[in-house]
Amino acid sequence: MSKTSNINRVDGFAKVTGSATYSAEYKTAGVVYACLVGSTIAKGRIKTIDTKKAEWAPGVLAVITHLNVDKPVGYEKVKDKHNFGQPLQIFKDDSVLYYDQPIALVIADTFERMQYAASLIKADYFKEEHSTELKKAADKEKKVETDKGNDYHRGEHDGYKNAEVILEAEYTIPTEVHNPMELANIIAKWDGNKPVLYTKSQGVEGTRKSVAGVFGVSIEDVEVHSEYLGGAFGMGLHTWPYEIAALIGSKKLNRPVKLVLHREQMFTNVGFRPYTIQKMGLGATKAGKLTGLTHEAVAMTSSYEDFMEGTVNMSRFIYDCANVSTRYRIVPLDTCTPIWMRGPGEATGSFALECAMDELAHKLNMDPIEFRKLNYAEKDLEQNKPWSSKYLLECYEGGMERIGWKNRKNEPGSVKEGNWLVGYGMGTGTFGCYRSPTSVKAKFLPDGNLVLQCSVNDMGPGTATMMTAIGAEITGLPAENVIIEMGKSGLPKGPTQGGSATTSSVGSAVHDSCNLLVSKVLELAAQNPTFKGIAITDLTFENGLISSKKDKTKTLALTSLLTVNKLEGLEVENLSKGAEEAKKYSIYSFSVHFVKVLVNLNLGKIRLAHVVSCADIGTVINQKTSAGQMFGGAVGGIGMGLMEALEIDHRFGRPINNNFADYHVPVNADIEKQEVFFVNKKDPISNPMGTKGLGETALVGMAPAIANAVFNATGKRVRDLPIRLDKIIETVV
Repeated sequence: MSKTSNINRVDGFAKVTGSATYSAEYKTAGVVYACLVGSTIAKGRIKTIDTKKAEWAPGVLAVITHLNVDKPVGYEKVKDKHNFGQPLQIFKDDSVLYYDQPIALVIADTFERMQYAASLIKADYFKEEHSTELKKAADKEKKVETDKGNDYHRGEHDGYKNAEVILEAEYTIPTEVHNPMELANIIAKWDGNKPVLYTKSQGVEGTRKSVAGVFGVSIEDVEVHSEYLGGAFGMGLHTWPYEIAALIGSKKLNRPVKLVLHREQMFTNVGFRPYTIQKMGLGATKAGKLTGLTHEAVAMTSSYEDFMEGTVNMSRFIYDCANVSTRYRIVPLDTCTPIWMRGPGEATGSFALECAMDELAHKLNMDPIEFRKLNYAEKDLEQNKPWSSKYLLECYEGGMERIGWKNRKNEPGSVKEGNWLVGYGMGTGTFGCYRSPTSVKAKFLPDGNLVLQCSVNDMGPGTATMMTAIGAEITGLPAENVIIEMGKSGLPKGPTQGGSATTSSVGSAVHDSCNLLVSKVLELAAQNPTFKGIAITDLTFENGLISSKKDKTKTLALTSLLTVNKLEGLEVENLSKGAEEAKKYSIYSFSVHFVKVLVNLNLGKIRLAHVVSCADIGTVINQKTSAGQMFGGAVGGIGMGLMEALEIDHRFGRPINNNFADYHVPVNADIEKQEVFFVNKKDPISNPMGTKGLGETALVGMAPAIANAVFNATGKRVRDLPIRLDKIIETVV
């Protein structure tokens, strides 16, 4: 990419006018309606389940439980542990592993009849003692038996303990729920022995693989449609039991089945950010040089699947420190399996690390940013590799200027505006830049329009717009002449949308395929009489017109070239992979969030007066969608810092705020002023465009920035999120 585009979202019109078709909105002849009935206990076995009244209710077509289910053939095989696998095999037996686990599927000819019939199902249980509270289950702590679960040590183990100045602290992140606007949903049907899914998935190819494994069919026989998603934030990274249940029901009836979870089920059945307790140990010289860093994390998982994330990873490389130790453990609880949530473990880990850095800076009586600059890592000490690029210092400087950091005082509570205490805080973020092998087909139509095809879908970050921007620049076409076909099987295989890897992976494939397509056009044009005697190297192609560099009078329209050669189009499909050279470098995106908070002297209320978010993400492909991602990531971090926590009544193992009235998420009124900017310097190693990922790092670092600002305003250090009024009021009244 030679320049940053600023085009509007290419899917924007379809989304705001309602013409975009989401998975539950597909028109399917003969569709019937299904819902799941959940268990009312957190652990045990089903003693009896009475389905007779439901089966006899008007319009009911089937009630499926463990007693009458036709078990998929994959249930008898080894459980698939891959990324999209779902080890909970729905209706396999009478066991109950968590509250609201599906125990019955009701299918009826109308939505209302289905709901009524579901209310008639009653179950009795053999209850067992359940465990849903992480702090009370520490004796179940275990190591994840994979390479990623290994302890990490550089230099002296727990070397911080020998430092001149030591900080030890514990930080807690509660369970947070994805809660996208669009509910989890599926329309499932069978074409003979071939499953067809219209479903909410972040990975078409991953869904195909997991469904094929469960039902014992070929991956190529699984048809998936998931073009539009109304947000996902990570919940679409699994094939969940509700999808398998719908397919089971559809196969039994030989009819299309539509199933949409209700909002309460979104809190219990499609994953969440895991409750995590972290212990930090930092040591430094009196002059502020880090000499040791230990980061330990204990997180919840389910009783039937070992889930882990990169909570401690950032601590291994983000600062220049000779002695680093990290440990990660999980505790099985009687809940649904957690799943990656935006920012994955890095957002959780940054809260502990960046708060601890702020605390140690205060203990040293140093400015938090000057402390970070003193410990700036010029290379990745974890991998012992140079950075591909790193402009984190530019993020610090630009953010300081925009937030008014010069007005910050090291002494908490020393700045006031009327009846409000003023505090400034910041938090650093990072996330790896990954690139998956990806295929894209680029095709010129007879009318000269460009079509780009890939099975990758777009859950909101603007993937289609990114593809359009890259394709338009390389071919020289206006953006409105680029057509994107995506989000379904049968197209060239794309990656799962997650981990900030989509632009690097799919964008590179678009870049490579479009360049090959342009080369093919020029090769064909060089054989045309119009350019007789002109070398192919002297030909250019832009906006559908082939021209000679030397003789501007010699031109030929692409549409004419195709007509002359009797072609209905011109296409190439290319598999794009990362270069071997990239393995020599450490490739990361970096971000910094700055916050100015106001805390009311009388009420303890927190106001976000100003938020500044900045990022080093290499080349910015499209300014509008990138800024939107940064704004949205920061908002997610605000929810993490100030509002979000799933509250569990541990007596029953069930959530008590599983609705939008009691589980609060940020709204526009919660942020008074928000700014975003990018360094926008090309990374020479990451990929052909020089981009690095944005979606995850847009959130990482936001929560600690808020916590650090609240401390600067009040002197109250809150180490357990979210930071609500009751946690600071004792200090300010």
